Amino acid sequence: MDAKKTVDSLYRAKTKKSYRMFLDASKIMPGGQSHNARFFEPYPFYTAKARGKYIWDLDGNRYTDYWMGHTALIFGHSPAFLVKALRGQVPNGLLYGTPNRFAYELAAIVNKAVPGAESVRFCTTGAEATMYAVRLARGFTNKKTIVKIAGGWHGYNSALTVGVSSPYEVPESRGLVSDDDARVKLAAFNDIEGTKEVLAENEVDLAAVILEPVMGAGGVLPADAEYLRFLRDACSKVGALLIFDEIITGFRLALGGAQEYYGVKPDITTLGKILGGGLPVSAVAGRGDILELIDANLHKEKTERVWIGGGTFSENALCMKAGISTLERLVEHKKEIYTHLAKMGEKLRKSVDKTFDEQGYRTHTTGIGSLFATHFLSENQNKITSPSDVNSSDRATEKQYYFSLIAKHGIYFIPGHIGALSTSHSESDISKLVVASREFAKHVSK
Repeated sequence: MDAKKTVDSLYRAKTKKSYRMFLDASKIMPGGQSHNARFFEPYPFYTAKARGKYIWDLDGNRYTDYWMGHTALIFGHSPAFLVKALRGQVPNGLLYGTPNRFAYELAAIVNKAVPGAESVRFCTTGAEATMYAVRLARGFTNKKTIVKIAGGWHGYNSALTVGVSSPYEVPESRGLVSDDDARVKLAAFNDIEGTKEVLAENEVDLAAVILEPVMGAGGVLPADAEYLRFLRDACSKVGALLIFDEIITGFRLALGGAQEYYGVKPDITTLGKILGGGLPVSAVAGRGDILELIDANLHKEKTERVWIGGGTFSENALCMKAGISTLERLVEHKKEIYTHLAKMGEKLRKSVDKTFDEQGYRTHTTGIGSLFATHFLSENQNKITSPSDVNSSDRATEKQYYFSLIAKHGIYFIPGHIGALSTSHSESDISKLVVASREFAKHVSK
């Protein structure tokens, strides 16, 4: 039996309860779950509980978790300070359906921490936030065209579900209407000259440029500071808005996100994940004159305003308390937290690549700060610098590697997706990952 079949058999043998759950769930839930990214072959395990850096499946198997709730858990699962705050709030109500002081308190922290967050509107998911950001940009500029980065992911809102996966010219999904994406143009990440051409071609009707300062699904690729400065200047010159999608990088790359880290201030920022401390919170933040368009107190005619509701569960008291507790802890300990996570992230990236190199494998573990992903280089590659490089890498071996970590070593990444460290991880966890990587390299067929 070859190595791949052996690992598959091992996984099936240790996750029998998850398999039965998968079969039952698949009868009434498409794919047996509710997020496409969470599925991997032959079937995902089902989690029973989580604490700190660990998750346990239905069969009692324990995994060191590097997925960390889609990167949302910078303190790990259910940290004690957060559990205490939530227990204190539950008896006093969950969803008020009214304005409340907790929303103001969270907005005040965001306003102070994030350079471009003069004004803040809360919603619930990242996809909502990016949808609203695009609507705001079009409403403020009275223009329609949006430039996004090829390979960039901004959630499942129709206007931006364009050019996410290769080949970029093919629609991402059935059910999308061509009119939705006709005004979205693609530019290449970190390519100043190529992006300059795209902006020039669309200058007359350009409402905004939107990008992730660190591409998540696109390969965990950090932007060049020069590229971000170029975009800032180019947008300002033509009266377009610059939108940073900081759903991942907000409060993770630095307290003030990528805009603090790079020193480049966007006009609009979308935030989420860490903002809610593990509960569903997102936000659109930005210049006051832009977000003024959504102020219901100004009595604008509907032709003069941008309609952004935020959703039924926006300002949910429990979610707001989770966000407040999480951000207050980050503010209080920001120097040691971000220094520590960056140090561990750099060690992990270098150690994994060094280990594979010693075993005759060519890899490039991309990332920045506490974010990372290991890519297996194809024969004609030397490094990964763009989403197209990721698409051309050895994705089959990459998925085999991550699945081996799950099945043989109790180390959890979703195969093919981003990894994230939390303060609950330690250097011994990195050592265990290195040992597992070495074992994989020794036994897999090249």
